[in-house]
Amino acid sequence: MKEQRRGRKIAMSPEEVDAFLTEERTCRVATAGPDGPHLTPLWFVWDGAALWLNSVVKSQRWTDIARDPQVAVLIDGGHAFNELRGVEIRGRLESVGEVPRTGTPDSALAEPERRFARKYTGRDEMHYDGRHAWLRLTPQKITSWDFRKM
Repeated sequence: MKEQRRGRKIAMSPEEVDAFLTEERTCRVATAGPDGPHLTPLWFVWDGAALWLNSVVKSQRWTDIARDPQVAVLIDGGHAFNELRGVEIRGRLESVGEVPRTGTPDSALAEPERRFARKYTGRDEMHYDGRHAWLRLTPQKITSWDFRKM
C-alpha cells in the first residue's frame, strides 16, 4: 500500500483510522461514469483490512464498477474547521459472493454481514432483499487527516 506523503502532522495513526472507520456510518464512493465522475453515498463496514460496501446491483455505481473497478471512497466528519477529520481510500472494488445476495451461506461474507447488521440494525442477522450485493475494497492507498491535531 502506498504511504501518505503530505499532511503527516495531521494524519491519523492506524489505530485512529480503525476507530474512525468503525464509528462512522456513511461513505461517499466516487466511480468513473460514462459522463465523468459519479459520486454516491453508501453505508459500509471496515474489518481492519478492507472496506465492505453493500450496493444495489441495478445502479449506475454497479455499472461503473463493472467497467472500471478503480474507485476513491471518502469518509469524513466534523463541523467546525478545527474538528474536520477524514479518511480517503483508493483501490479496486471486487464483488464477493452471490449477485444479488439472497442469503446463501458464504463464509467469506459471514463477518462483514455480522458487522453490517450490528452497526446498522443492532442485530447480528443480515436482511437480504435480493437487490444488493457485496463489494470489497482492499486499500491501495489510505490518506487521513485530523485537524484537531493542529
